[in-house]
Amino acid sequence: MLERFDQQLFLFINSSNSPFFDQVMYAISGRLIWVPLYLTILIFLGVKYKRKFLIILIFIILAATLSDQTSVILKNIIHRLRPCHEPSLISVVHLVNGECGGIYGFVSSHATNTFDVALLSLSFIKKRWYSISIILWAGIISYSRVYLGVHYPGDVLCGSLLGAFIGWSIYKLYVLTDNRILKYNPYFDSPQSLPSTH
Repeated sequence: MLERFDQQLFLFINSSNSPFFDQVMYAISGRLIWVPLYLTILIFLGVKYKRKFLIILIFIILAATLSDQTSVILKNIIHRLRPCHEPSLISVVHLVNGECGGIYGFVSSHATNTFDVALLSLSFIKKRWYSISIILWAGIISYSRVYLGVHYPGDVLCGSLLGAFIGWSIYKLYVLTDNRILKYNPYFDSPQSLPSTH
């Protein structure tokens, strides 16, 4: 029943398209377009956390690797076809530029990776306006994957929850490391470097 609902919701979103939004969603779903955002986040963290930034960068790389590889592993274990590869839907799926992606789609790597970035970065930055903006950004990218016909809503929902959990968990691991190790090293001691544990 849930799978049927997922398909119906997918068809509703995917069929609500236009030439203009085809190009907008295609651009939003791209990876290179967001490089300036990622660089801006890294620069902000470098300025805020100073000497601890290199340690934070290690945790960021760990989170990115974990989210990306976990989503790929789940695809290869669960074997849920993307809607654009589903025989019963191929004739009705609206694709943009003919791009469908790999055979399997659960969970969405885009959703997993963007929500990982969102939760991990907002945990470090701790600004209300940023938290709202970055969650909205991750949500729009996830929505674009359904619009483009390459994922079901369930793929992106579960991917977003997985990514958020990974981002949150890696931040907690960083806080644990900071409390147990880094704060006892005077090299890393700076007024703005300690994250809140509350």
